[in-house]
Amino acid sequence: MASSGEWKVSPAIQPKPADYSFDLEAALSSVVGLRAIVPDDAFTAETLGTERAGHGVLIRENGLILTIGYLVSEAETIWLSLGDGRVTQAHALATDQETGFGLVQALTPLDLPALALGQSAAAQIGDPVVVGGVGGRQRSVAGRIIAKQEFAGYWEYVLDEAIYTGPSHPNWGGTALIGAAGELLGVGSLQLEQERTKGSTERLNMIVPIDLLKPIVDDLMTRGRRRTPPRPWLGLYATEVEDRIVVVGLANRGPAQQADLRTGDIVFSVAGNEVTSLAGFFRGIWDLGKAGTQVPLTIYRDGRTFDLHVTSADRNQFFRKPSLH
Repeated sequence: MASSGEWKVSPAIQPKPADYSFDLEAALSSVVGLRAIVPDDAFTAETLGTERAGHGVLIRENGLILTIGYLVSEAETIWLSLGDGRVTQAHALATDQETGFGLVQALTPLDLPALALGQSAAAQIGDPVVVGGVGGRQRSVAGRIIAKQEFAGYWEYVLDEAIYTGPSHPNWGGTALIGAAGELLGVGSLQLEQERTKGSTERLNMIVPIDLLKPIVDDLMTRGRRRTPPRPWLGLYATEVEDRIVVVGLANRGPAQQADLRTGDIVFSVAGNEVTSLAGFFRGIWDLGKAGTQVPLTIYRDGRTFDLHVTSADRNQFFRKPSLH
């Protein structure tokens, strides 16, 4: 497991305690390092790897850690590294496919302060924030909220309003987005590039807003999943090309592969409704009902247009279930 001395954020963008009204060091002490080991035969092993590392943040003093779900999905073993050098084992409680959050329970007392949940909806563009990593100020970034807007991911994922911050944190996965009052506003998911001026780009962190956790956190803790029925999942990867939806990959043994959907297929419509954006495509599928529903697609392939029906599934049924060792 990496030690806190192996890398540092540039001093120019490290947060300085004098710039904040809250106890910066105490807030950052709630952030832990996370390393997960996933079996070779896990469903996500091929796409996400079998060794994953990132961050998590303590949100309850009983050892409940919030992280980004792809770090701990199907994890067999999880280790937490604390800012003071301690290392302890943890157990994956849940991964929520709709939000992208993951929950982990430490197996020994951490004796750290929990970071209070803030209100991400109240955060404004331009607000100062800290993107916190394990190891304190030297592994954290002082930044601002650059945008709040929709995000659509090629893996059948949509956030109505993600938070984008800059400058970006170099090790973004599971970082804590800390607001001006020292509260948790979200968890880091991705690093993206956006055009700043002609010919130049800037890197931003995409953050999953904390408000999405509040209605489901108790269910995730006690049931391992939310109470609402799972969304229909096709098991495909798609992108937008000139207002068309193009299939760029298929999950092995997933519903789309079983229905003979192919890489390179263009999706014209879902249930007769034309789709021109990735978010519109996925929402069109989800609007048809719960997992298991038939999803009618109109496909263009090799010069011909035809209809194809895919029997959707619950994505969670393809994953290994968490097991306590």
